[in-house]
Amino acid sequence: MPTPEALTPHRTRMPALYLSHGAPPLADDPVWPGELAAWSADLPHPRAILMVSAHWEEAPLALGATEPVPLVYDFWGFPEHYYQVRYDAPGAPELAASVRKLLKAPGTPVQDIPDRGLDHGAYVPLVEMFPEADIPVLQISMPTLDPRRLMEIGRKLAPLRDEGVLIVGSGFFTHNLAALRHTGPGVPSWSAEFDAWGHEALAASDIDALLDFEAKSPAGRLAHPRTEHFAPLFVTLGAAEADLATASTPVSGFWMGLSKRSLQFG
Repeated sequence: MPTPEALTPHRTRMPALYLSHGAPPLADDPVWPGELAAWSADLPHPRAILMVSAHWEEAPLALGATEPVPLVYDFWGFPEHYYQVRYDAPGAPELAASVRKLLKAPGTPVQDIPDRGLDHGAYVPLVEMFPEADIPVLQISMPTLDPRRLMEIGRKLAPLRDEGVLIVGSGFFTHNLAALRHTGPGVPSWSAEFDAWGHEALAASDIDALLDFEAKSPAGRLAHPRTEHFAPLFVTLGAAEADLATASTPVSGFWMGLSKRSLQFG
């Protein structure tokens, strides 16, 4: 089989996104799916989508399936209908070729895992934002949780935006499920404080503070006892480094006590 050609320039430079992806019951929320749908309706139409999800850590950096394969239902204990969800988006071999070229040139190791489908950090929001499933999607892994290394990966991937690729980091702006079990109804103080701090840091384009969020934010280690749900933001920030001043927040507020703040750059 011939090697796929790399993507060509696109008439519209795509934004880069960080979104709080929700759990499978996102589909049943009375508000959030409509917020995601309205957001996507305002976006330029992407040629392809590159997803970086909190739920795939793999080193060296891995490229997922470039042909349709089953979804990864990486959750337990939910009602059966959540395991019947489908998202049959086309594969993205051309995008995979571009990613390999951009990362291998600076010496970033890349591997292929051709049977690895989209996990819920990827398909749950895509079902709400692009329900037709007609846009090619490629998911790549996070090879590290180090914010600086992830931001550098985002910088290397930034040229994809000029090829019509929507780069999406998918996590959760605050994420401590264990702590939620010990709090009452409403928004815990650690979640509200971290959300407010993050909003201010992003508005000021204070990348140094964001990179050192565990030390510089209030309740940082409570908001993210493990950092995988904040980590995709740094890929987005690297890909959007030239557009940080354009940051907007299409989705904000809280869901089950967690901040669902979601961001657009460009």
